[in-house]
Amino acid sequence: MKLIKVGIIGGAGYTGGELIRVLMYHPNAEVTFVQSNSNAGKPIHAVHTDLLGETTLQFVATHHTEIDVLYLCGGHDAAKKFMAANTLPDDLVVIDLSQDFRHTDNRELGNRSFVYGLPELNRDSIKTAKSIANPGCFATCIQLALLPLAAANKVHTDIHVNATTGSTGAGQTLSVTSHFSWRNNNLSVYKAFEHQHLKEIKESLTALQPSLDTDMLFIPQRGNFTRGIFASVYLKSELELTEAIALYEAYYQSHPFVTISHSEIDLKQVVNTNRCFLHLAKHNGQLLITSVIDNLLKGAVGQAVQNMNLIFGLDEKTGLQLKPSAF
Repeated sequence: MKLIKVGIIGGAGYTGGELIRVLMYHPNAEVTFVQSNSNAGKPIHAVHTDLLGETTLQFVATHHTEIDVLYLCGGHDAAKKFMAANTLPDDLVVIDLSQDFRHTDNRELGNRSFVYGLPELNRDSIKTAKSIANPGCFATCIQLALLPLAAANKVHTDIHVNATTGSTGAGQTLSVTSHFSWRNNNLSVYKAFEHQHLKEIKESLTALQPSLDTDMLFIPQRGNFTRGIFASVYLKSELELTEAIALYEAYYQSHPFVTISHSEIDLKQVVNTNRCFLHLAKHNGQLLITSVIDNLLKGAVGQAVQNMNLIFGLDEKTGLQLKPSAF
């Protein structure tokens, strides 16, 4: 197979840097340009300093379409503006990592129809897509905790979620709540009950269980660590624990990046990987599903590359056999 030529728009942020790192070691991909409005002309390693000695590429101000895949890594609304301002070939695959095309009411733009890029939900549709709306990081972690229940029509009560994300989830632009001196040794709640990822989560669950009519009570938290998401999801369930585990193992049997653990899980098991670990427990009628992912990989870049692999007929694990640190 010929190399998949890749272009990246908005490559100076955390997501862009992670995407460059993954694609540099992908055996079937070649990064041909990385665009950045603010860093054009600079070596990529001047911004992503860990890439010193790994690449001689420089950031560029403009883009071209002599590529196979275009990744959009700008902030929210940037993808819509880019797509509106540029005419792209119909056969060019576009993978957007913002929230601009994630919802059912905004997936159409001109002659492009964006597919929601959660492989564990839409793998067959992704394989034939030309436009992908990559899911949000919280949304990925929480959906993976709930998809098997919704697919079996087993969600009938309110869903409670408490999830903590690392500081990279806030992006590279500094704010009061992303400064080291504020975030370190600290923990805080934000956007309680109204986080923007709730809409895409509910849409996915409803696609599997059309009769779904329950609330999701989501408390997001800012953690004092750099990367990863730890989510505790619980709801009332008539399922016995053994039944629930069997349901989850059957649903994810063909999905290589999701593993059901029979012992309690922790965040370090998945950081720097494209994996999701799930653990189930039953407490007085409440089914507790713990879910952990790396927000920059399975929650963003790793999943985007997984989607690229599916579109181009590759094993979806290609280039994503990343290993966590033991410490």
